[in-house]
Amino acid sequence: MAGQVNPDLAKERENASFNTQKLTNLLYGGAEKVRRRRYIESLAFSDPAYSGDEDPVFMSREELYSSQLKRALTTVQRVKELNITEEDLSTYRNAALSGGMPGLALTWIAFIPTILQQGTEEQKQKWLKPAQDLSIVGAYAQTEMGHGTFVRGLETTATYDPSTQEFVIHSPTLTSTKWWPGGLGKTSNYATVMAQLYTQGKCYGPHNFMVQIRSLEDHTPCPGVTLGDIGPKMEGNANDNGFARFDHVRIPRENMLMKFARVEPDGTYVQPASSKLAYSNMVYLRGTFVMSAAQALASASTIAVRYSCVRRQSEMKPGEPEPQILDYQTQQYKLFPQLAAAYAFWFAARFMTQQHASITGSMEKGDMSGLAELHALSAGLKSYTTAVMSAGIDVCRMSCGGHGYSHASGLPALFSTGTSLCTAEGENTVMMLQTARYLVKCFVQSQSGKTLSGTVAYLSAVQPSPVSGERNMSDLGTQVTAFQHRAARMVRHAALQMQTEMQKGKSREDAWNSCSVLLIKAAQAHVHSFVVRNFAETVQTVEVEESVRAVLTSLCQLYSLHGITEHAGDFLMDGYLTGRDIDAASSLLSAVLAQLRPDAVALVDAFDLHDKMLHSVLGRYDGRVYEHLYQWAQKSPLNKTEVHESYYKYLQPFLKSNRAKL
Repeated sequence: MAGQVNPDLAKERENASFNTQKLTNLLYGGAEKVRRRRYIESLAFSDPAYSGDEDPVFMSREELYSSQLKRALTTVQRVKELNITEEDLSTYRNAALSGGMPGLALTWIAFIPTILQQGTEEQKQKWLKPAQDLSIVGAYAQTEMGHGTFVRGLETTATYDPSTQEFVIHSPTLTSTKWWPGGLGKTSNYATVMAQLYTQGKCYGPHNFMVQIRSLEDHTPCPGVTLGDIGPKMEGNANDNGFARFDHVRIPRENMLMKFARVEPDGTYVQPASSKLAYSNMVYLRGTFVMSAAQALASASTIAVRYSCVRRQSEMKPGEPEPQILDYQTQQYKLFPQLAAAYAFWFAARFMTQQHASITGSMEKGDMSGLAELHALSAGLKSYTTAVMSAGIDVCRMSCGGHGYSHASGLPALFSTGTSLCTAEGENTVMMLQTARYLVKCFVQSQSGKTLSGTVAYLSAVQPSPVSGERNMSDLGTQVTAFQHRAARMVRHAALQMQTEMQKGKSREDAWNSCSVLLIKAAQAHVHSFVVRNFAETVQTVEVEESVRAVLTSLCQLYSLHGITEHAGDFLMDGYLTGRDIDAASSLLSAVLAQLRPDAVALVDAFDLHDKMLHSVLGRYDGRVYEHLYQWAQKSPLNKTEVHESYYKYLQPFLKSNRAKL
């Protein structure tokens, strides 16, 4: 019995219209990369050092922290023993630490990249190897209690003292307390601290400084440093997100990370060659958030779609067997748009990776011309994809009924982890306003006759559009053009409204605030348009079997048609689409749902997510949900005894007292 697959799931896989492996190869960059990724994951999944741990949801905070710290240190040892290459490192770590990311991992995720990106060659030689060998453990301390996304508002100070050639790191207010950095609470002994640089009586804005925060002998906080854990969060409680306060802590001048700017021994500040250089790192990081959003939505879709084929409920016709709940159109309407969005975001993330590589190459040759556009797109994509992902995971959870609310489903943890990305590394509203600022600038340029290119080229063509007869709403080109027209109209409307507000006497800043809701909606429409266009171009140009192209085309149509019907008012506003066009889109959407139904399980299987990565009883590959749901419940600590100790302490005396009164 243990090796059998639920017959409903087995049948779904047999009836798929395409080769799942071919689609998996496309998603991960080829058959060899898929083979390699599976092999590296298997090294972790088969390692007895990682097995036998209790389910994290049944652990206390202290147990979870200790357990994942131990796993992380085991990972460090295994990486050396197995000679895991740099290319395979993240795959191995993700598999080994899939139960929760410990604070130690921030050394790899944030501390080392900061040294690489902002340190001079001498600083890299000094700190990089100790960090990579874990001779030191580091955190990235930027966010404060009172400031997050608004980095220019940070209050921690680094004041240069030329008499000793030292910086004095200080937390002048309660709100200047560093708050949230992963690994800062209990794990790290070093931190890169973002602080306002003061020298020769002038503030030069936020810069990064290397600060030792704990003793390398006994791990106690260094003099002048106050440290602690900020307490439990919605999720991620293996990570000791911490706080830090600095009371006039002195560090050598050389501890300022000086790749882009530096302070000379006499206190002279030397500016970076270009303030744009630091943008490249932000663009890259935001690109990783887009892929994280895609993978999180892929995981949730996998769980919900598989469970919806195992779960049978109610009757469509009296007397007939209970149908799989995925046969209900309402269930398809909930889940398939999430599945389509996961694919759309996956391809958008791939575009960002390719563009970042291209821009980086140009920057090395001194060409910064493409950075502003990519920076704006990355900010908008980070905001849009994480917001859609967060809402989409919750749709998947509710689509699984009561069982989706249980931690056994894996969906509560997915949601809690995923929704953190909406505020991490830039709160989503602020990110979208960055995109809006760039779009308004481009629109103004187009009005003065400048020809736009790249992802904003369509803005030059914005014109009121009279009704010109019914459109072919099944055509991808028609759908892409409709999204571009919608975005262009909304950008134009927001920009002109800003001009109107300024003509009334408002300052540019006040006019911006008065129009910020319009600006957000315009930027969201722009990003939505980009995702649709990129999805359509991908499915039309990628080299793949026609059966795979056909199912991807259906997914792309679903993604765009769902967007049109959900935002119908935007498309109807100036008559670009008619009521009949919207009706046609709605009818086509229903047809595409039915068309995708036989391929739903194969489409989620193509994400190639191992059960040990999903952590879901409902989303198991073998579909044996109910027996494993029962087994999972037995692990609850409340089931260790037949009669809980609280019965003897509280319930028994209470019941006896009430009986005595009878």
